[in-house]
Amino acid sequence: MRAGEYWYETHMHTKEASACAGSTGEEMARAYAAAGYTGIIITDHFFYGNTAVDRSLPWEDWVERFCLGYEHAKAEGDKLGLQVFFGWESGYQGTEFLIYGPDKKWLLEHPQIRDATIPEQFELVHQGGGIVVHAHPFREASYISEIRLFPEYVDGVEGVNATHSSTRKTIPLHPEYNECAINYAREHGLPLTGGSDQHNTEMIMGGMVFARKLIDIRDFAGAVIAGEAVRIPDGTQEA
Repeated sequence: MRAGEYWYETHMHTKEASACAGSTGEEMARAYAAAGYTGIIITDHFFYGNTAVDRSLPWEDWVERFCLGYEHAKAEGDKLGLQVFFGWESGYQGTEFLIYGPDKKWLLEHPQIRDATIPEQFELVHQGGGIVVHAHPFREASYISEIRLFPEYVDGVEGVNATHSSTRKTIPLHPEYNECAINYAREHGLPLTGGSDQHNTEMIMGGMVFARKLIDIRDFAGAVIAGEAVRIPDGTQEA
């Protein structure tokens, strides 16, 4: 990491709450701290996404289980000097959104977010002081039946998903997904974010780089809207 740069992971999953993840929150925190990141945002798959939490649980119990990955990462991060913030990735039949701002208490008090439509999600998250970012909007995958865009119901676009471009990965890369996302954001005047979409401790080295240390998740949301990021790494260059 370069002097005067503060690296933040904005899109990552933990084994506790995401069925597709291979590492626990504690393990993820240790890996990011070792890699030199200033902070991470846990964005596990939400209720209608690829969740690892039993959907038959009562809402309060579901939320408690859903937040375990974040809480385990936070406890380990506190020991290591790594900031750990809370978010989630909502799913709408393959279309996914990163939610930043509301916390666990807000989730417990707003069970209607579970079944909210995309417009309702936008309104509810705003009422909770947060923002909605369209995750990897041009990704093609078996679980995505079609590409759907909702520029009127997002505050930003994940322009760089390092899973699509990182040379640290051995899977087929699709940097064109990121190119389309960046062009889409520019066309609609929407702020850009970047994240690794990390599911295990094999570091991809994506995220967002700021010139200052952020205070909390709402400070991050404000920094996104203000376009404060000095770099959005895509995993193709050394940190």
